[in-house]
Amino acid sequence: MTTPRRVPARLASVSRLVSTARLLSSTGLLSSIGAAGVLAWVAIGMMAPHDAGAQNTARVDTRFAGLQWTFARIRYDGSKLPGLSGCDTYDECWTIDYPAAEQNLSRRVKTVTSIQVNEPVVVSIDDPALFTNPWVYLVEPGTWIPKDSEIEILREFLLRGGTLTFDDFHGPIEWANLERQVKRIFPERAIVDLPPEHPIFHCFYKIDEYPQTPGLGSFLAGRTWEKGGFVARLRAIEDDGGRAMVLINWNTDMGDGWEWSNAADYPGYVRFTAQAYRMQINEIVYSLTH
Repeated sequence: MTTPRRVPARLASVSRLVSTARLLSSTGLLSSIGAAGVLAWVAIGMMAPHDAGAQNTARVDTRFAGLQWTFARIRYDGSKLPGLSGCDTYDECWTIDYPAAEQNLSRRVKTVTSIQVNEPVVVSIDDPALFTNPWVYLVEPGTWIPKDSEIEILREFLLRGGTLTFDDFHGPIEWANLERQVKRIFPERAIVDLPPEHPIFHCFYKIDEYPQTPGLGSFLAGRTWEKGGFVARLRAIEDDGGRAMVLINWNTDMGDGWEWSNAADYPGYVRFTAQAYRMQINEIVYSLTH
């Protein structure tokens, strides 16, 4: 496995600012504030600390001492689908929110739990190192079309106890693609909605309903949804014992919630950041204990 070059914190901050500028453009807000406004906004953002939201102190819960967890991001080749723009020229799909999302989420898990948290990694599906990471994360699966060889690997990985988490895809077109791909992995297994009484909603935090975390671009446009994905769902594929081994976070963008967790920059976004952390920590704890 080739380890990606670590991005310096200041450059990562600039990268996130550029990403948001593109989101502003896509929502039509960029033209309303003008180029001069964007330049001033970027300059201010470069001076602001971007990790504050992930560093808030909290009482450590000791129930899960002895467990280990690593944020393992899946590297994959993206594909453009009819009716969708796909990922833009600045990013490969798998890099969305990288590296701030995993850095911030890892710090939060370390802060509020007694789980041993390792440094985040990036791994390809065909890399043998996949099997040393029982929890893996795949972002933007609305454009993901895995190779046949990768399908076989993922099936083995999941049946041996691994957990695959999908995040940040929206609407019926992207859902149709994701459904096609996971049915290639498990054609005989149903995709089910996880109800509020499922253990995943109370294994760490008590969460009454599945939250919708908007991407920052949607938030700045005054809405919580995108691409026609109005209602957020947590869906899953279960193994023979009822363990949710594939977690499908649909019509939500938790990765943006972790990436942009700086209250000083976006004070109105704080509540979405908080719910993104809480929901994903529950998903992590569930995957480590079931």
